[in-house]
Amino acid sequence: MLRLFRIRGHSLEPEYQPGDFVLASKIPFLFHPPKSGNVIIFNHPEIGLLIKHIETFDPDTGQVIVLGTHPYSVDSRQFGPILKHQILGKVLWHIHSKR
Repeated sequence: MLRLFRIRGHSLEPEYQPGDFVLASKIPFLFHPPKSGNVIIFNHPEIGLLIKHIETFDPDTGQVIVLGTHPYSVDSRQFGPILKHQILGKVLWHIHSKR
């Protein structure tokens, strides 16, 4: 299943800008575990939908460390690791908005 998301924040600037769209799917993680560098969409219970890069994935605990590229990104440095089941999908396609 594919899902389309619109970027609203600045977490992964300059590569991903507000107004851009991404197409994401959970299907790739059915065949391969998450790995460093993957861009994912996930649901944080207190913050909501976020887009981040995976820094590390621990297959034994299902914990994923995520980081943004923007200097003021809220990520695992503030809220700690997320769990694999929180991932809504791996970004497969990035659609740049008109700038």
